[in-house]
Amino acid sequence: MTHDEKLKLVDDLYASTGDGDFDTAETLLTDDLVIVEADGLPMEGTYTGRTALRELYTKVMGMMEVAGLERVQTTTGGDYAVTILHFQFADPSLEPAHLCELFRFRDGKVCEIKPYYFDPAPIHAACAAFKAKAG
Repeated sequence: MTHDEKLKLVDDLYASTGDGDFDTAETLLTDDLVIVEADGLPMEGTYTGRTALRELYTKVMGMMEVAGLERVQTTTGGDYAVTILHFQFADPSLEPAHLCELFRFRDGKVCEIKPYYFDPAPIHAACAAFKAKAG
């Protein structure tokens, strides 16, 4: 894949998931997609299969209120792209979460996603705030 093809695929994936259009998102993913969330995060674990991203989003949105996603930059090389981004939370008193998401490509689709959080504390704080709000 060319640099531009990788950027378009990542852009299309963020756009479709941001719109809640997982049917479209899943056309951009391999059948054996692997997503790994690091140990120590509330959503830790390995998620597999074409529907893994839908399942992970459902889990995460049930744990915290993400109000926005600021994409800073995407860079590519080899079979990879890495996007720098920030989660903004619905509670404005919460610090944003800073992370990079690694995407690996195979046969023109995303076959692996690994988020790398700079500091997991904002994720834990957002989950705690959501739980407290829910009662």
